[in-house]
Amino acid sequence: MHFAFRAARVLALATLPLTLTACGGSSGSGSSGSSGHAPSASAGDPNAGLLTGAQLKKALAPASFFASGFAVDPSGARDSGDTYTPPSTAPAAKPDCARLGGTAWIDITGITGVSFAQNDYVNKNTSEDIGQEIDAYRGTTAERVLEAVEKAATVCTGFTDSQTHTKVKVTGRATPGLGDGAYTLTLTDSAWENGTTLIAARVGTNVVSVMSTDGHDNGAATAKKLTERIVTALKRSS
Repeated sequence: MHFAFRAARVLALATLPLTLTACGGSSGSGSSGSSGHAPSASAGDPNAGLLTGAQLKKALAPASFFASGFAVDPSGARDSGDTYTPPSTAPAAKPDCARLGGTAWIDITGITGVSFAQNDYVNKNTSEDIGQEIDAYRGTTAERVLEAVEKAATVCTGFTDSQTHTKVKVTGRATPGLGDGAYTLTLTDSAWENGTTLIAARVGTNVVSVMSTDGHDNGAATAKKLTERIVTALKRSS
């Protein structure tokens, strides 16, 4: 399953990340090799042409992308391997706004894909956190995921941080120039030294979701750069 780890923001009152409970989905082995394209499928296969988790993993940014001091959290590196899982295509009736505080925040939509890959890079010296995930969906579901992200931004204008017990402000905006459509959420809190930027971007039937607390701009520059990197990799694999 998707394991959501607490976004390790640089807080004025705390610097250690706090683990969230597991999110929906199915976990895989996360290590098998495969070609750069989706495996061939028989006629009528709803997963025909969709990348597996093992293939999506190759599109994630490598360790060399991240600045000095950042290292992958092995416990947060997951993918669905070479198999597909049954999707959930029904959006959440009411988003759980607190999910925006985790690296697997895309699960706030209530729509799960058939394959995924994700990992999380943390700077142990500053507790800055950068998470990346790619999910593959059937048909036009990826478009609905972006719509659900925008809806969540409208509903979740704020939520309470479980560490500081203070109010987190959430703002959102459509973001041009990233894939086939993108949406950005910015999380800020007076108790934090830096905010969090979340970006969801669609590339065909895939949705890239990133989270960043890196830097002094609410993580915005790093989040955009990482999204661009993954979007480019996905386009090359199609």
